[in-house]
Amino acid sequence: MNKIIVVIALAVAITSIITIPSITEQFVDAKSIKKIHFTQTITSSQDPGKGHASHQLAIILSPNEGTLYDGSLTYTASEPVQIAVLHEILNEQARGQPTWTVDGKTMYGFTLIEPEQSSGTLEFTGAALALHSIKSNPFTATFSVDGWIRGQPTEVIMQKLEIQKEEPSLKLSRANVPAYIPMHLGIYEGESVHYIITDSNDETYADLITEKQNWKVELAPPLTNASKSALDDVYVFTNGISGNGIHGFQDEIFSSTPLQAEQYSALRTITEIAWKSGQTAEVLESIESIKEVEDGGRIELEKTDVVINMPQIIWPDGQMIVKDDKTLTHDTPYDGGQILEINNATMTVTFIAHRGWGPDGSTIYYIVTDVTPKGPAEMMGVVYSPNSANLIANSVAVDLYQFKDGIKGSGSLGFQPGIAAAAPGDKNYSPMWRIFIISWNEPENALVLETMSDIDQFQSDGEISVNLARPMNSEYIINSPFIDPFQSTNSTSENG
Repeated sequence: MNKIIVVIALAVAITSIITIPSITEQFVDAKSIKKIHFTQTITSSQDPGKGHASHQLAIILSPNEGTLYDGSLTYTASEPVQIAVLHEILNEQARGQPTWTVDGKTMYGFTLIEPEQSSGTLEFTGAALALHSIKSNPFTATFSVDGWIRGQPTEVIMQKLEIQKEEPSLKLSRANVPAYIPMHLGIYEGESVHYIITDSNDETYADLITEKQNWKVELAPPLTNASKSALDDVYVFTNGISGNGIHGFQDEIFSSTPLQAEQYSALRTITEIAWKSGQTAEVLESIESIKEVEDGGRIELEKTDVVINMPQIIWPDGQMIVKDDKTLTHDTPYDGGQILEINNATMTVTFIAHRGWGPDGSTIYYIVTDVTPKGPAEMMGVVYSPNSANLIANSVAVDLYQFKDGIKGSGSLGFQPGIAAAAPGDKNYSPMWRIFIISWNEPENALVLETMSDIDQFQSDGEISVNLARPMNSEYIINSPFIDPFQSTNSTSENG
């Protein structure tokens, strides 16, 4: 991070104290006590104190270790200001009272004399004296000080304080928002699985599920091209026992959960099950029971080309992590989980929806459900899905660009939000993303990029470098469905 050395000193704040003979002659040396009286006009600058970056400060008597000022101040300013008096304290003494610090190490008690006035007179005692404004525009003030300095001689009151320079940042409104998504009940080995449905390659299925759950399932045509090694199975009933399944019959049966990591995939190929005419339907609860009734000639199985994104939220002996800190801000970190709440009563799960840009600069929101490799998955608190690595060179995986430096912001790496090469409604939209990392060749000259065209142009001009992300020297694929977080859901009555 860039840093700037700010000299907060009498030589800067009131340069005439040291440089103008008529003033310096008025200091009376009395060993540790010196007399001071002067008149000066100064213009304020950005307050270097932590938490005061949007304020203005005009330092009259600068802080210096072991120094105490005592006297009177008379001032007039171009706008109403407050008088700020600092008191040198130890860090452990900061117990609730207002404090001021530049580096987080040297701490001062912070007294603001209110109300704000354009002129006034004050008797003061403290380790520093300044005029303060909560506004960001500079002000000018003329003041006279008459008093004493107790402590170090004035010629060494030249304190250098290192502060962090404010880096350029982009603070998007609603950068992270809650997304309420309906859950469904499924079955694995006779036990319940809670899952969501976000995308499908089949328009008929997408429309059917959208209507059933009252929450949009996005059409993702590239899912058709997913390699078998990146898919898993789910069994859907088209007749039989009435229930909350996709077609209105019993719950779907899954072939794996995240505990079977080497087999699990949120991308499921649909096998439709129909009870044959004349057969008495019953509730099936496992792959073994399906095979048993199939061997008995009671059902028909049809393997389809339909692929549905069905991330599991709760499974036997496990569930996705629920984030401890549920307060969302523009810079909410990605670590510690992607879920704010799992509500079994309403059958909804609340994900954090992150804001980014589509290829044309339009606003998109996305959630994160599973990732490979394991390190990023554990960091984000989502399911580890190693089979997704098989999509790295597949058209199912679409390019998503994240920034590792440049403009600070709400992106996954702490810089500006990412840019996707596709968005819902595009023929190449998919929830599976291949991550590229953008770095600025000169980060101090970084600008905000918003479109794929921006990326292409700046890469062509040699201003940015674009590289395939390979954390832990592994393939990096994220299941990150793009959603509308502002749609409503009344899934309570329909979803099992």
